[in-house]
Amino acid sequence: MSNEESIPSNWRKTISENMLFGMGNPLLDISAVVDKDFLDKFGLKPNDQILAEDKHKALFEEIVKRNKVEYHAGGSTQNSVKIAQWMLQKPHKVATFFGCIGKDNFGEILKKKAEEAHVDAHYYEQNEEPTGTCAACITGDNRSLVANLAAANCYKKEKHLDLNSNWELVEKAKVYYIAGFFLTVSPESILKVAKHASENNKIFCMNLSAPFISQFFKEPLMKVMPYVDILFGNETEAATFAKELGFETDDIAVIAHRTQELPKENSKRQRLVVFTQGKDDTVATVEHKRSVGDAESSH
Repeated sequence: MSNEESIPSNWRKTISENMLFGMGNPLLDISAVVDKDFLDKFGLKPNDQILAEDKHKALFEEIVKRNKVEYHAGGSTQNSVKIAQWMLQKPHKVATFFGCIGKDNFGEILKKKAEEAHVDAHYYEQNEEPTGTCAACITGDNRSLVANLAAANCYKKEKHLDLNSNWELVEKAKVYYIAGFFLTVSPESILKVAKHASENNKIFCMNLSAPFISQFFKEPLMKVMPYVDILFGNETEAATFAKELGFETDDIAVIAHRTQELPKENSKRQRLVVFTQGKDDTVATVEHKRSVGDAESSH
């Protein structure tokens, strides 16, 4: 059975162009298998996501020089909407994506890759910084991600999101998904989209993305949280989020429940919280319950 055939017919009737909106950091992924010495040289953990610092600049050159690499059009949110489009197959351009790239070769590759994936990408293009990259350093079952945002860090709300032609695409959408990573770039853009979704009873989804988001971008994260209808994260991100908010528990199911009950603007939709745990059961809140795998327990 194809992906398209697996979508229930009553759902398919509701699917239309530009109904899913994503906004984030478009990056060119550079993926390679490395050894522990490589991780140690650049101070990397085997399974982590960090932003590149000055000490990581040589990493991007060295990973290409020393290893067989693969290139992919990536970035957390862009990957997510690409997968959604792949699952739906048709119509094309169900997903819209906004982000900033450089006017360079990598930028052209990203535009081509997005088009091949049938994503309706509308990039803000500028000359200040080159297109962003992300090194995926793979060791066994782990991958350490080092993102050099570069151009992705240059997104300007007033020069792109606020333009009528672009904002019309935001208004056209029914579901919104933005990774927490974009809080490091343009929290004001996230807030504008989140408020629009809330005021129009549309679905706004967000991902905690990485522990450092809760640790160092807690203030903008908590400004957006009242508008979040569906929150995603993994067990490490959930534990860090709980610690930053003073939940005083490491029980992922309890953290999900406490997160669900945080203040929310749109009372027509109860917040859904989904925390993955690798090979272990995913924890999700369902109405005033939380479920772990197939088992449910009321609070």
